[in-house]
Amino acid sequence: MNINIEGHKLEQEYLRITDILSSPDIMKDPIRLKDNSRLLKELDPKIKIFRAYKKVINEIEKLKKLLTKEKDSDMVGLIDEELKGLEEKKVSLENQWDKLLNPVSKEEQGNVIMEIRAGTGGDEAALFARDLFKMYSKFAEKKEWKIEVMDSSISERGGFKEVIYVIEGEGVWSQLKYESGVHRVQRVPETETMGRIHTSTATVAVLPEVGEVDVKINPGDLDIGTFRASGPGGQHVNKTSSAIRIVHKPSGIRVQCQDQKSQHQNKEKALRVLKAKLIKFYTEKQTEEICEQRKSQIKGGERSDKIRTYNFPQARITDHRINTTFHRLKDVLDGKLEILTQVLKENLEEK
Repeated sequence: MNINIEGHKLEQEYLRITDILSSPDIMKDPIRLKDNSRLLKELDPKIKIFRAYKKVINEIEKLKKLLTKEKDSDMVGLIDEELKGLEEKKVSLENQWDKLLNPVSKEEQGNVIMEIRAGTGGDEAALFARDLFKMYSKFAEKKEWKIEVMDSSISERGGFKEVIYVIEGEGVWSQLKYESGVHRVQRVPETETMGRIHTSTATVAVLPEVGEVDVKINPGDLDIGTFRASGPGGQHVNKTSSAIRIVHKPSGIRVQCQDQKSQHQNKEKALRVLKAKLIKFYTEKQTEEICEQRKSQIKGGERSDKIRTYNFPQARITDHRINTTFHRLKDVLDGKLEILTQVLKENLEEK
């Protein structure tokens, strides 16, 4: 979505509503006053972001023009630094704009389970897995998300053979769902005495956390039958058919209850037992599906399956899914992952 185009349209609408509310005649029409006041309140946060965005864009353009004329190296360095800050502010405003105009669904807001495993490359792969964990941890810290490590296996040199953790917070899934796959690193290992560049990999899997399964029982899915309740040794204790047997046809789960005196009580208790069994059934099914999803995400950890390359000698990151290179390796590893995530989101969701 183009902020300039959409923002301009909304700003025109904002000004039109402001004019209406400024009119003395509006007080004579309470319903019109209420409706337009509501519309203005809805537009207000979007207009604030749009105007801040326009200001940042203007400042970036001015600095770029100044940069073409500036010859002093110290001043060039200062301008570059200021431009970097403005670019980050621009990305932040674009994210805020996208969030306001495209509210995320319940699924997009969910927490995630992240799994990072060392791939090919031995100790260096484990050290790279540790670097990825630090990168995501710093990104989570900037977003004020909570991280809880569930399990980890540490290599002899302090890397991660494997680390599994939960990230909780607003918009976690929507920000991290494109991180799944094989990540490749090209760098000179600490133990390399000849200065040769080594290539290693680590796999990342991002899974939506399984929450409590909400089970709604459709009466049409139930086969309900009655039978006579019986006591020990087959002795009938009830001459009426008060006992209940229920079969849930889609899952094949069967439950029965006969220890209550009335058919109504037995049916109520049987339905409670059925719901508990269905929650277990669907939770296990959902877990199996997520396990299959994880397998498809990480593949075999081979270099040919790579989604991204981190090249240290050239200080660049290349995302192979969108064929884009970013010369900001240090910033990304320091947790400024939005440099990548926003571009990925725009490109991959368009496809």
